[in-house]
Amino acid sequence: MSRPSLKESCTKIVATVGPACASVEKLAALIEAGADVFRINTAHGSRSEHELTLANIRAASKQCGFDAGVLLDLAGPKIRLGQLVEDPLVCEVGAKLTFIRGEYSEDVHELTSSYARLIDELSPGDRVMLADGLVALKVEKVTANSAECRVSAGGTVRSRQGINLPGVKLSVSAMRPKDVDNAIWAAQNSIDFISLSFVRSPEDVQALKNLLVSYECNAMVIAKIEKPEALDQLEAIVEASDGVMVARGDLGVEIDVAETPMAQKRIIRVCKEKMKPVIVATQMLESMHTSSRPTRAEVSDVANAILDGTDACMLSGETAIGEHPVKSVEMMNRIMICTEREMLSDNISERIPNTRVHPITTAVTIAATNIAEAIQAKLIVIGTHSGGTAWVKSKSRSRIPTLGASDSHDTLRRMNLLWGIKPIESSHLEHTPEFIDEICGWGRKNANLKSGDQIVFVTGSGVVKKAHNVVIVHTVE
Repeated sequence: MSRPSLKESCTKIVATVGPACASVEKLAALIEAGADVFRINTAHGSRSEHELTLANIRAASKQCGFDAGVLLDLAGPKIRLGQLVEDPLVCEVGAKLTFIRGEYSEDVHELTSSYARLIDELSPGDRVMLADGLVALKVEKVTANSAECRVSAGGTVRSRQGINLPGVKLSVSAMRPKDVDNAIWAAQNSIDFISLSFVRSPEDVQALKNLLVSYECNAMVIAKIEKPEALDQLEAIVEASDGVMVARGDLGVEIDVAETPMAQKRIIRVCKEKMKPVIVATQMLESMHTSSRPTRAEVSDVANAILDGTDACMLSGETAIGEHPVKSVEMMNRIMICTEREMLSDNISERIPNTRVHPITTAVTIAATNIAEAIQAKLIVIGTHSGGTAWVKSKSRSRIPTLGASDSHDTLRRMNLLWGIKPIESSHLEHTPEFIDEICGWGRKNANLKSGDQIVFVTGSGVVKKAHNVVIVHTVE
C-alpha cells in the first residue's frame, strides 16, 4: 500500500531492526506493510552498525515517500552473565552456582556478570532470575568475593544472557556511560524517540531530558516500565515522560508474571489520563519468529492491548531476527484493523486538561472532532508545525480518518507514534485556498473523496501565537 493510507490501522506499529530486515529493500517492504517507527536496539551491535541502520532507514523512507520514525532504545543498566565455561550450561534444580568477582571464571559452576557491584548488593534470601526468568536461583551465602546460590527452577542458560534481581534495590544509575554516548549520538542525528530502560523514578527521565536539551534535541523521551520501583512511582514517571513503553519482557520477570496483565492495563490507563502515548512491547507475535501465522492467544493479546487504549504495538525479534519480518508487520496491521472496527470514540472532553498543548488549540481540536462526528465528515485535516494539535486529536480515538499535515520532517516522523494520525507533507498549513485544494487533490487520489463529501480543517489564523483557532468545514466540489 502507498503510505499514508486511510485503509491502514490507526494503532501504530514499531518494528525492531536486525539482521532479518536491515537492508534498504527489506525496510522499504516493512514500511509498505505498515511499519510506522523503526527501533534501533543499542543493547546489540556497534556504533558503525547503528549508523548504517539509520542510513538505511532514511533511504527506505525516501524510497517509499514516507517519513518513518526512528526510536533509539538505550540499553540501560541491563545486567548480563559473563562468558560461561560450559556454554550452554544446564542448571538442575538443587545445584549450587556461585557468582564471583571479575570477568573470567575457570569453574563450570562459577558465574561472572557485567555488573561489578553485583556481589555487594546481594543478600541471603534474594532471588536471581536468569534468561528472562527461565532459571531461578536463591542466594544462600554472601562473602567478600562471592555469592553462593541454589537453583530453584532449572533450565539452560547461555553466555551473556540477562540477569534480573526482583526486589533487589540496585545503586546503579539508569544511564551508563555507553547510554550517555548513544543519547548524544541520537541527538546529533535527529533521532525522533529515545527510550530509557529500567526507569525507577521521574528523576531518571529528567536526567535524559536535561542531556538532550543541552544538545538542542527535541526527541521524545520514552520511559520503559520494567521495574517494581517504576510501578510505585508510575504517575510521576508518566508525567515526566513524553511517552511510555510497557516493556513486558523484564517487567514479567521483575514482578510476578501473573500480575503483568493488570500492570499493563494500569500503565495504559494512566497514560490515557495524562495524554501520553504508550507502546506495548515484547512477545506480541512471538511464534512468528519461525511460523508464518501467530497463535490465537497472540492475536488476542494484540487485540486486547488495542482495546485497552495502547497507541502502538512493538515487534522485537519477530522483525529483527525472525523468518517472516514482513508477514509479521502485515499480520499486526490486520489484527489492528479488525479490532479497531469495534472501538468506540473516547469522550475527550471528560479527560484531565493537558498542559502540553495551548488551551485554545485543545478546545478547538475537541470541537472540530465533535463537529466531524456530527456531520459524518470523511476526513479531518490538522495543519501543524510541532505536532501538538495532532497529539490532542489522537487521544480522542475518533474513527474519522485524520491527516496530520506539516512542513517539518521531524514533526512528520514524530506523528508516526500518534494513534490515528496519518502524516502528510504540506507547505500550506494556514486556512488558504491552496491548502484546501492540495488536500482535496490528495483525497480524490488516495481516499476516494467525491463531490459532496465534507472535510473538517483545523488550522491557525496567526492571530493567536502557537494556537490553532480556526475550524473550517469544506464541502468537496
